[in-house]
Amino acid sequence: MPGPLSGHRIIEIAGIGPGPFAAMLLADLGAEVIRVERAGAVRGPVPDQANGDILLRGRRNVAIDLKHPDGVATLLDLVEHADALIEGFRPGVMERLGIGPDECMARNPKLVFGRMTGWGQTGPYSQAAGHDINYISLAGALAHFGRRGEGPTPPLNMVGDFGGGGMFLALGVVAALLESSKSGEGQVVDTAMVDGSAILMSMFWAFKSMGIFDENARGTNLLDTGAHFYDVYECGDGEYISIGSIEPQFYAELLRLTGLTDDEQFAKQMDSKEWVELKERLTELFATKTRDQWCEIMEHTDVCFAPVLTMSEAAEHPHNIERQTFVEVAGVTQPAPAPRFSRTENVIASAPAWPGEHTRDVLADWGLAAERVDALIESGAVRHAD
Repeated sequence: MPGPLSGHRIIEIAGIGPGPFAAMLLADLGAEVIRVERAGAVRGPVPDQANGDILLRGRRNVAIDLKHPDGVATLLDLVEHADALIEGFRPGVMERLGIGPDECMARNPKLVFGRMTGWGQTGPYSQAAGHDINYISLAGALAHFGRRGEGPTPPLNMVGDFGGGGMFLALGVVAALLESSKSGEGQVVDTAMVDGSAILMSMFWAFKSMGIFDENARGTNLLDTGAHFYDVYECGDGEYISIGSIEPQFYAELLRLTGLTDDEQFAKQMDSKEWVELKERLTELFATKTRDQWCEIMEHTDVCFAPVLTMSEAAEHPHNIERQTFVEVAGVTQPAPAPRFSRTENVIASAPAWPGEHTRDVLADWGLAAERVDALIESGAVRHAD
C-alpha cells in the first residue's frame, strides 16, 4: 500500500531549509508534492549525476516565473487541482505576487495554505530577516543550551528550522487536511519557527513552574549537563559516550558497571551540591577506557547508554542497519522516512530532482494542454530543463 497521504496533491513554493524539509516529510508520507522552482534556477540540461540535496527527494518539480503574468496564471491553474500549498516567503510576498491566500482560495476553497516564517505573519519582528539562531533566542530556548559557566551553545539549526519549523508546518498541513475533509473548507496555517521553538520548551516551562528548573543557572539542572548522570564523557581514545541514568534503577546499574556501587558520595544521586565533583570523578573514570571498551561493558544494559556517533558511524551501527534507519538513494546515504506504518508503508518515491526537470510532465499531468505548455515555455513563463 502507498503511504498514508497517498492521493493528496501538494504544491511547494521553492525555498530553503524548513520548507523543503516539510515538503520532504509530506512526500515521504505518500503525498504527491510538486516543487515550484524559480525559472531562473534552470541552468541548461539536466546533469547526468543525481542532485545531492536530499531535502528535495521524493518529488517532481516545475520551473515557473512567478513575476510573469502567465506564470502566475499557471500556478493558479495548478492550485485548482491541489489539496494544499506551502510557502516560506516573508509576510506579504505571496500577496504581492498575486498568489496569496485570497487569490488561491478563490480558485480552490478547500485549499490548505501553509505558511512558514521565522517570526510569524504578525508581530513587531514579522518583516525582519532572521535565522534559526535568532528564532530560538527569542523563543526562550537558546539561553538554556550550554554548560555551567559558559555562554549559550547553538544546537545546530535543528530546533528552530526543523523541529520548531518544518515539523510543525507538516503537522499543521496534515491537521488542516483532516479538518477540510470534514468541513469542505480550506484555511491558512501560520507556522512560525519562534512559536514552534517555544512549544518545544513546554516540559521546561513545566519544570520551571514546579520549581525544579533554574532558568538563571545554565548548565546546573538535571537535563542541561548539570547532573553527572546525564552528560557526555570523553573516553581514552578521544571518542565520546552518552549517559542518561536518571531513574534510580538505571543509576544503580551505572554504579554497578563502573564499580561505584559502594561509594557513599555517588549514593547522593540527587544532591546537586555534589554534581560538580561527581562529574569530575566520572570524567577521570571514563577516560581510562576506549569508547569500544565502554560499549562492551554498557551496551544492551539499562544504564541508558549509547556511543556518541558521527553521521557516517550512525549509518554503519548494527541497530540502525537492522532497522534500516538509513537508506541509499541514487548512491547517497540518507535517513529513511519516519515514522513507520504497519500497512501504508513510507517509500522514497524518487531521488532529488534538478530545477525544471519535470516541467512538461507536471503541467500535463495537472491538466494543462500540450499546446499551452509549449506557449508558456516559449514566452518564458515556465522553463523546462532538457
